[in-house]
Amino acid sequence: MPNPKPAPPPAPAEPLYPVIESFVEVAARDEVGQLFVQLKEGLANLKGPRADQSKKAHLAIERTEELLGFLIGIRERMEAEAKGPKGRR
Repeated sequence: MPNPKPAPPPAPAEPLYPVIESFVEVAARDEVGQLFVQLKEGLANLKGPRADQSKKAHLAIERTEELLGFLIGIRERMEAEAKGPKGRR
């Protein structure tokens, strides 16, 4: 007899990343870009063997910006829907 799949663990009661959650709850889309400006400038100035590492870090930062923007977009959409359907029947 095959073993049944174990039940997934329960969701944590506390958010795993409270700082990110609180940022996404209040941030505007343009703030996401400003969050990483200094870091990207510092990575752009690296030379030599660290330049390859900085390219990888830059890609990770771009992906993080994209994901944060996506989360903020979802929040904005949810807020708009909570205000009520405008023009919908």
